[in-house]
Amino acid sequence: MDARHKAGHDGKRRKELAGFNGVDHPTRRDRPYMTIMPAKSSPTILRAKRPPPVLICGKCLSRIKDGKKLKQALKSELKQHAAVHGGKRAKLVITGCLGICPKRAVVTASAATLGRGEYVLVEERKEVEEAVTALMNQS
Repeated sequence: MDARHKAGHDGKRRKELAGFNGVDHPTRRDRPYMTIMPAKSSPTILRAKRPPPVLICGKCLSRIKDGKKLKQALKSELKQHAAVHGGKRAKLVITGCLGICPKRAVVTASAATLGRGEYVLVEERKEVEEAVTALMNQS
């Protein structure tokens, strides 16, 4: 036995002293665990009202010069693209590292580009318009 057990500090002993005998709390015993989820074995499929999100690597943004301005320009261009084509703007989601790690560019992707197995690398703010066109192109 180690020093904790000799001193009486094991978890079982503390629970016994507190009156806990291994039974759930009485107010929770009769309630189901989750009441809002249906009892189904198949997943629920949902269609969003907005275009799929555009992913942008947060690590790349922090590594390049003017990453914050590039992010703002990309968000603004997505808003303009939505105004021209109608509908809502695609959300810009900052992710962790996407694993490509270019030297002086930011990795971006969308459902359309990922479906084709492509990523869009953006180096400067003046490339953002062309990048959004590539990101939102469904073909």
